Amino acid sequence: MNAVFIKRILLFAASLLIWFIIHTAFVIIDGLKDELKPVDVAVVLGNKVEVNGQPSERLKARLDKSVELYDEGYYTSIIVSGGIGKEGYDEAKVMKSYLVGRGLPEDRIIEDNNGYNSYLTAQNASEIMKKMNFESVMVITQYFHVSRTKLAFKKMEHKEVYAAHAQIFEVRDIYSIVREFPAYYKYLLK
Repeated sequence: MNAVFIKRILLFAASLLIWFIIHTAFVIIDGLKDELKPVDVAVVLGNKVEVNGQPSERLKARLDKSVELYDEGYYTSIIVSGGIGKEGYDEAKVMKSYLVGRGLPEDRIIEDNNGYNSYLTAQNASEIMKKMNFESVMVITQYFHVSRTKLAFKKMEHKEVYAAHAQIFEVRDIYSIVREFPAYYKYLLK
C-alpha cells in the first residue's frame, strides 16, 4: 500500500469518527429535550417483558412517563406497541394491563401487537391514527431512541410528531447509543 492510500483511509476514518460524535451528541440532546405539546395520541414503544410477565424496568419507565403525561392532559388516547418477545409475552397486552393497573381507562388504550421494531410501530400506529382521525402524535421511548422514532413517524407523513423520554438511565445505554448511529441512517434511507 502506498502512503497516499493510507492517508485517505485515515482521513476517511477520522471523518467518520467526527460525524459519529456530532450525530451522537445531536441524538442525545434531542432525546433528552422533551417536546411536550397537546396531541391526539401517544405511542409507547415496547420493550422486554420479564419471564414473570411483568414489564422490564425500561418498559416500566416508558409506561410511567405515559401515565404522567396522560394525567397532565397532553393526550386522551395511547397506542401501546410491541410484539411477542422470546419470553413468550405479548408486549402490547402487558403494557395495556400495566396502564390499566395504574388507573388509565381501558377504552383509551389501543394495542398494536405487531410493533416488532420502531419502523413497524410507526407504520402500524399510522394506520390506527388514520382510522381514528388522529393527526398529532407523541412518541414515548428511551432518550437515545427518540430521534430515530420521530424520523420513522415523519416518514409516514406525520407533520406533528413530538416526543418524551423515559426517566431511566442504564450502563447498557452506551451500547444502545452506538447502535443508533447506523440504525438512524438505515431508517433515513428507507
